Parts: sequence; structure tokens; C-alpha cells
Amino acid sequence: MIEFNVAQLLKSPVGTTREYDVDETLPTIEEYETTEPVRGHVKLTRTNRGILVDARLTTAVRLQCSRCLEELVTPLAFRIHEEFLPTVDVATGLPLQIPEGGDAFAIDEHHILDLGEAIRQYGLLELPLQPLCRAECAGLCLTCGKNLNYGRCGCPPERTDGRTGILGQLLGQLQNANKE
Repeated sequence: MIEFNVAQLLKSPVGTTREYDVDETLPTIEEYETTEPVRGHVKLTRTNRGILVDARLTTAVRLQCSRCLEELVTPLAFRIHEEFLPTVDVATGLPLQIPEGGDAFAIDEHHILDLGEAIRQYGLLELPLQPLCRAECAGLCLTCGKNLNYGRCGCPPERTDGRTGILGQLLGQLQNANKE
């Protein structure tokens, strides 16, 4: 986990900053295996309520192509800009209330700011909806399941509905025109 002890920063005046370079291995983001460490730069700034985190991070995750089901590695780059609020007053040790319905992350009772959940959330937002091994991926044969990126299969061509046949002809003409 990427954690920072922010006890001294919470005692500092508003506007005080600390900066860190990170290079930490996280095994997964949600259920996706990471293939590279999380790397980047984190800036922590004391606010009147807690700590503002501004981080620019990169990593890569192993995904599955949505067409041919081959594995692929997808790089992720994201920026975290979130406020973390303390759960315990650093001076008195008394518990603090985090505003209900707030979107802020919490700093634990030991004054440790853990970026793990923020990395998970922002990483998930960066995942492609339909990952592709390459833009021209041909996918799998619907009949036999052969990966069509490695060549045609022996299945007979799919019969088309005569009512939409003209659309197929127009698509063929358009593709031929684009090749010229």
C-alpha cells in the first residue's frame, strides 16, 4: 500500500506541503493484475479540514481482449485530486466526525493517509470499456471459436438475411473506396 504518516503535516499551518515520489508494487487494482509498479509524484497540502492529495500516477494492468480473449497489458495514467479528512484530532486524540454524505477519504486513527482506495477507484475509471489487443482485432469465429487473427477457419460463410443484403453491398463498396 502507498501510505504516508501525516501527523506532523496535520500540526502544520494551512498551505504547508510535502512532496513524495512513489514507486510501489500493488498486486492488483480490483481483480486486475498489475504488471508494473505504481509510479509517480504525490503532493500533500494541509487544508483547513485535512490533507489535499494531488498525485499523478502510472501503472499497467493485465486485461483480456474483448474480441479474441487474448491477454494484453494496458498502461494506465491518472491524476488523483482528493481531500482526506482526519478521524482523530492530532492534538487531543479525540475522535472527529467526517461529514455525512461527503466524498472525502479518511485518514486513520494513527494519522496514516492510505492512497490504496483512491488508486483503486481512479484506476478502475481509467480501464477501457472494451479492451482490444489491437484496433483491427478480428475476434473469434462465432461457429467454431477459432481466433481469426491467426487466419480464417473452415466454417462456411454465415448466411445473410436478404432484407439487409443491400447494406452489406454498400459496406463493401465503401471499404473498397477507402482502400483506393
